[in-house]
Amino acid sequence: MGLSLRVRRRGGSGSKKEIIPVTSCSEEVEITVPSQFQCPISYELMKDPVIIASGITYDRENIEKWFESGYQTCPVTNTVLTSLEQIPNHTIRRMIQGWCGSSLGGGIERIPTPRVPVTSHQVTEICGRLSAATRRGDYAACSEMVRKLKRLGKESERNRKCVKENGAGLVLCVCFDAFSENANASLLLEEIVSVLTWMLPIGSEGQSKLTNKSSFNRLVELLRNGDQNAAFVIKELLELNVAHVHALTKINGVEEAFLKSLNRDSTCVNSLTSIHHMILTNQETVSRFLELDLVNTTVEMLVDSENSVCEKALMVINTICETKEGREKVRRNELVIPILVKKILKISEKKDLVSVMWKICKSGDGYEVEEALRLGAFKKLVVMLQVGCGEGTKEKVTELLKMMNKVMKMNGFVDRSYSSSIEFKHVKKPF
Repeated sequence: MGLSLRVRRRGGSGSKKEIIPVTSCSEEVEITVPSQFQCPISYELMKDPVIIASGITYDRENIEKWFESGYQTCPVTNTVLTSLEQIPNHTIRRMIQGWCGSSLGGGIERIPTPRVPVTSHQVTEICGRLSAATRRGDYAACSEMVRKLKRLGKESERNRKCVKENGAGLVLCVCFDAFSENANASLLLEEIVSVLTWMLPIGSEGQSKLTNKSSFNRLVELLRNGDQNAAFVIKELLELNVAHVHALTKINGVEEAFLKSLNRDSTCVNSLTSIHHMILTNQETVSRFLELDLVNTTVEMLVDSENSVCEKALMVINTICETKEGREKVRRNELVIPILVKKILKISEKKDLVSVMWKICKSGDGYEVEEALRLGAFKKLVVMLQVGCGEGTKEKVTELLKMMNKVMKMNGFVDRSYSSSIEFKHVKKPF
């Protein structure tokens, strides 16, 4: 008995839902998928049929999930399997491909011939050849092996998992370290970093190879040249161990490299996160970043960036405001208060935004409070209290409202939009 599916041919109107893509016309048709072409687990058309030890054919993705869940039995027969090996069923796959292209298949797009997944043995062999080439200093052979690993990763998520589980991460880190002092090895190092982006996190031995002086310097050089994969790897390393942050801050020109990265790509949350780690742990780094105009760079990012970037930029600005010098720099930027007020209700994570506003209003001469009032911060902050926020943020919002309430009374605001009796009527805590 087959499975009946109602599908809509491309070009049709109405519902956008497509169970199986089709190639022509616009009318709805019912297509019966032969039962032998259906995966016994999902009852869907198989794309990569494989036979297991019980002799039953399944779609590879579904049976792999079954095994990964801890089962060592056949889902259909419930027999305990002597092996979890999966053998491609080329006969069924060719029959499915022929059926898809026939009139019986109703014009369903022909499934592509799947690539055979890489095995642990193959990955181990590639890693062995890469290790040997690294020891010889053979640039060409290393490049070839790294490209092989990269191609395998592009083919499927299963391949990536297999490559990662068989020690390729450490081998790549060792190779990167070995060529880090070679001025002509930039292309190889870029390839290694691009593969490492899906290898992380790596073990302590691999981390030590990437964070020694020559390797870290080379990662920063790649970052300086616009390599966003390097930005991601550096960020991941800093989040693994605070010692890596201290090592990074000792590299000459690292601050300039990160500022150049932000100016080149204003959406780079990886660079913002790394900068935050650096200024959080090293006071001298804060001063160097301030000299390089980090404040104005991050404030400008708030103007029209997406929320995720804004939240990271606010995190950096908030940390800068921990220092007197930093607060002065932030207050001198005329865009700060208008942008903060505008963003109050527009970003989901408000903790850093409120903290920045609180720090510069509390340490200022009163102008910042008046400016925030004029731009409508009072109402928005009250809404924040009504909606709810964290305890620390709530305390800062409350103090900001008290400051603004004081200014309203001192300056005799008569506009009802600033009336304390109206604005506070829904706030439980008295001011």
